[in-house]
Amino acid sequence: MRKAIPGALVAVLTLSLAAGCSGSSDNGKTAESAKPAVTDTAKASEKPGSNIKGKVTFLTNRTDMVDKEYKDYAKRFKEKYPNADIEFEAIRDYDKNVKVRIASADYPDILLVPTIPNSDLPKYFAPLDDMGLNEKIYFKDFKATSGKMYGIASGASTSGIVYNKKVFKDAGITAVPKTLDELYAAAEKLKAKGIVPLASNFKDKWPLQSWVYDLPPVIAGSAQLGNDRIKTNTPYTLDNGYGKSMGILKTMYEKGFLEPDINSTNWEQSKKDVATGKFAMYFLGNWVINQIIENGAKSEDIGFFPMPYDNSGKTNAPLNPDWFYAVNKNSKNQETAKAFVKWMIEESGFDSFAGFIPVLKDKQPELAQLTEFKASNPSFIEGVPDNDQAIATQNKAQIDPPAIVQEFVLGKSQEVFDKFNKQWADAKKALGY
Repeated sequence: MRKAIPGALVAVLTLSLAAGCSGSSDNGKTAESAKPAVTDTAKASEKPGSNIKGKVTFLTNRTDMVDKEYKDYAKRFKEKYPNADIEFEAIRDYDKNVKVRIASADYPDILLVPTIPNSDLPKYFAPLDDMGLNEKIYFKDFKATSGKMYGIASGASTSGIVYNKKVFKDAGITAVPKTLDELYAAAEKLKAKGIVPLASNFKDKWPLQSWVYDLPPVIAGSAQLGNDRIKTNTPYTLDNGYGKSMGILKTMYEKGFLEPDINSTNWEQSKKDVATGKFAMYFLGNWVINQIIENGAKSEDIGFFPMPYDNSGKTNAPLNPDWFYAVNKNSKNQETAKAFVKWMIEESGFDSFAGFIPVLKDKQPELAQLTEFKASNPSFIEGVPDNDQAIATQNKAQIDPPAIVQEFVLGKSQEVFDKFNKQWADAKKALGY
């Protein structure tokens, strides 16, 4: 499950947005065309050392960056560390595939931490406390156990409705929806204009994470929702955050507000379709905004507002760390792997490219759309690290949360929840919880 952000970062985000973000239409440019400014933290980083050498491989989920931004990253990392080389391997369905690979000891030097209990982190990853970052970053305790840090967040994001402003205007939508009924009404107007209201990326599955990780705790008003699953044998009910969240997507499917054929969606194409106005909206994190701009949209034509999940007119919003970098404990070039992780955090500019809220405490977010989002005055949900027992139960039950969303939308809702609740209860009993 996702974790929400420390209170200090909520304060930083609020202050920075009150002063106005410095984002521009250059947000979507690659690192080749816009080298990032080096932060004070980066200036203080160690000079290249003789121990930073050899080749390391980074297993990434960003299939869209291979042979593009990653080529520039490899070149720039090589310039700083002449004796080192970085290669990139990109895979889809990342969490599922990485868990298989680490279980078979077939994983490279650098990767992103999958959903495993924190107590299992030392089995696979090296401690990162010797990198000089512990006191300079947020989330240092989120992927930690026994007093050691094993993961460093790549950035942070909030989730909401990312939309094409021109399409909204053309459909006669003069104000962003503030209630669920207003969202459905806007979708009706878009549909009448021949525009797909919401890109679900249903077939791709992983984009459905927002409906099972981000929105349920927001609806419940508690970041502990995922952890509290361990207290019950029936964590998935129609009247709790999970049921209400998935129920919104199911309603949008039944009303014809999603792609014409949700079983043949294409993630990469959807970004082009939102950019050109064929599709109107996503429910995803702010990280997707720059990807839409990269695909042809102007920054000023892309907006962002909190997801209206009921008719109260008030909204909560998640504020989550994204994937965490980790280093293979058995890497032959562990120091080089750590140097690359540190370089990614301090010097690569990936957080700006990705539209993230930076994990470095001394760096402010640059994404202009965050100003519009904050203007809606959402209450940000603050949370805690994952509960090891909840994650162990989920893994024992072989529950893939986005798959629950798929089955819920297409099937009989209660029967789907009954199925996954049984898997949960059986796994919980087997583990002695």
